[in-house]
Amino acid sequence: MTNAIGRQLVDFIVPGSRIFVPGATGEPEGLLAQMALVPELSAGTTYVQFPIGGLNTTNFSAWHRDARVEAFFMSPALRSGFAEGRVDFLPMHMRRVYDHIGNGPMFDVVLVQAARDAEGVLRHTFNLDFLPAALGNTRSIVVQENPEIKPPSGAPAIDEAGLALILEVSSPIRELQPAPLDRAAEAIGALVAELIPDGACIQTGIGAIPQAILAALSEHNDLGMHGGLIDDAGLALIHRGVITGARKRIDQRLHIAGIAMGTGALYQALADAPSVVFKPANYTHEVGVISQLDDFVSINSAVEIDLLGQVSAEMVAGRQISGTGGSVDFMRGAAASNGGLSIVALNATAKAGQVSRIVPALREGSATTAARTDVDLVVTEYGIAKLKGGSVDSRAEALIDIAAPDFRDELRESWRERRRAL
Repeated sequence: MTNAIGRQLVDFIVPGSRIFVPGATGEPEGLLAQMALVPELSAGTTYVQFPIGGLNTTNFSAWHRDARVEAFFMSPALRSGFAEGRVDFLPMHMRRVYDHIGNGPMFDVVLVQAARDAEGVLRHTFNLDFLPAALGNTRSIVVQENPEIKPPSGAPAIDEAGLALILEVSSPIRELQPAPLDRAAEAIGALVAELIPDGACIQTGIGAIPQAILAALSEHNDLGMHGGLIDDAGLALIHRGVITGARKRIDQRLHIAGIAMGTGALYQALADAPSVVFKPANYTHEVGVISQLDDFVSINSAVEIDLLGQVSAEMVAGRQISGTGGSVDFMRGAAASNGGLSIVALNATAKAGQVSRIVPALREGSATTAARTDVDLVVTEYGIAKLKGGSVDSRAEALIDIAAPDFRDELRESWRERRRAL
């Protein structure tokens, strides 16, 4: 490959352009690598992306002194640009991100990664979350056709007639290896699994605790899947016959996801898994859709939760480490579902047990990701706290009871002081 590919983009990318770049496993890395070799493409350019830490490692603001980034999620790659004021972080739930992208300032270019299936049909690959919104709000579409991968059979086809440019560039899809499971994660997984009835429709995130939960569901029956992502653990439950979607009132026997994130084995398997259907965030995260799914169980994590039940899932000591994401969309979807449950699952401590993640009040400088009214149940390795329908005192006591034992007395004293001020 040479930067001749970058040179072909000069006709489409002019100074001051606004460019949408898919994040996660939809990032067209081969195309971006060539663009980086032509710095003038980024003069005055604004790149818009929802990046995922560990997968998306490009700081577009470093490509040119006048380049900027608008991001809906903070990743390590963007930290320096954010500190310099050249990365704008937009806190926004994923369902709202979709509308912002579709109805906001028009893009000059949308970059897309695509691949051809066995019949030669050009299809989207492993991330559909905001692409339909961006594709409907752009002047031109440039596609990296990646011959190195096979697209998921459940990903939509692309109308080639509407494309400005198709460039064949090979690049591997970044893999996300399974996280190692410790005893705490396994204990949390077992507790959460007890809360999920057969036939429920589940949504989980990524990481050790979601993996442990999915592993603990191996003997359940007729579960459904509707969420933002599918990983190796989710696909394993489909292959095992645990996730069938047989009891879903909509999308029966289909497994709905916006993104695939996992190992190469996951990506390869999805080429022959038409029941795994990729949908954008205005479907996966839409309350009006989720409300049609009975017993929808939303399972998300947190950085910390305070004794009122407020959740911070994106900041540590006032430092933005991720983003608002889609957890609240799913929590509110669960509230609208007949029999739905909103579960927050987290380790009781951080820093090798030195810091409690159940705190008297969210730490100074932290942001509230989910309101206390959005959470039904909280689970740590020490038990289950039922918040829904409880008084402020019963909620606080329930949370203290599932904190690490070394912190419970301190938390009780803090609650007594805070309670007097309420």
